Amino acid sequence: MKITVICVGKSNEKFYTDAVKEYAKRLSRYCKLDIIEVADEKTVENASENVDLMIKRKEGDRILKNVPDDSYVIAMAIEGKMMTSVELAEKINDLAISARSSITFIIGGSLGLAPEVMARADYKLSFSKMTFPHMLFRVMLLEQIYRSFRIINHEPYHK
Repeated sequence: MKITVICVGKSNEKFYTDAVKEYAKRLSRYCKLDIIEVADEKTVENASENVDLMIKRKEGDRILKNVPDDSYVIAMAIEGKMMTSVELAEKINDLAISARSSITFIIGGSLGLAPEVMARADYKLSFSKMTFPHMLFRVMLLEQIYRSFRIINHEPYHK
């Protein structure tokens, strides 16, 4: 299975990049992982809704250019469905069983995802109604994907 994580923005904070590398290494046993970082747009304090939408659309264009045509797309969205770790594992396993060999997770920028990205998503997933730093969320997502594969393979870890 191929897992792609498309994220808006970069981080040079070592503790986050080290954690991402660690989970990427762990996941290499279970899937081919590709992490794609697209440039974020500079946001303006107290910008109008139109300016915010324009920023999201620019980031969205960059995201969509990197989504494989045949991939099942899961948009990370605060308004998405919340799941337990076991439910996420079941979803990933069900997709694999149904011959979906490619899953793309999308993490938007600070303003969220463009309507065009949300329209392309096959599923909208939320970890919480809270807001998290993007790099921390990237680590959390990778950890949950890793936990899912451990659950799918009946390996100890998830409790």
